[in-house]
Amino acid sequence: MVRVLFVCWGNICRSPMAEFIFRDMVAKAGVADEFYIASAATSSEEIQNGIGNPVYPPAREELRHHGISCEGKRAVQLTRADYEKYDYLIGMEDLNIRYMLKILGGDPEGKVSKLLDYTDRGGNISDPWYSGDFVTTYKDIVEGLEGFLKHLGY
Repeated sequence: MVRVLFVCWGNICRSPMAEFIFRDMVAKAGVADEFYIASAATSSEEIQNGIGNPVYPPAREELRHHGISCEGKRAVQLTRADYEKYDYLIGMEDLNIRYMLKILGGDPEGKVSKLLDYTDRGGNISDPWYSGDFVTTYKDIVEGLEGFLKHLGY
């Protein structure tokens, strides 16, 4: 079982998009039972009184446009214990990686990476919360996930 955690700032846009796009990809590839896939935030900003906010409506709509549901997903925060729980902890941008390493207490096993590190171009997935460009974010996430699947040998 390959255990993957996608991480962004608030867990309402990029990381849940990656989580549900990847779930869709592995299901279509017929290998969903070989994966455990989730997402989390580095910030508690989208979590009040222990209850996370749902996926941001424009992110939800972009997923729906591609036939992907994220129903029931609510923001959760990354914890130090997640390091042992997952094989891959994949951030969306440099800032996510810095906070991930703080929360996790380092990366002694080399489990932390950025999603676009699995592509030829590298770089960051821009935050559509600020850009409003959920279409480009979707395309960039798909490109990173395709590279990640290739990296895993699928």
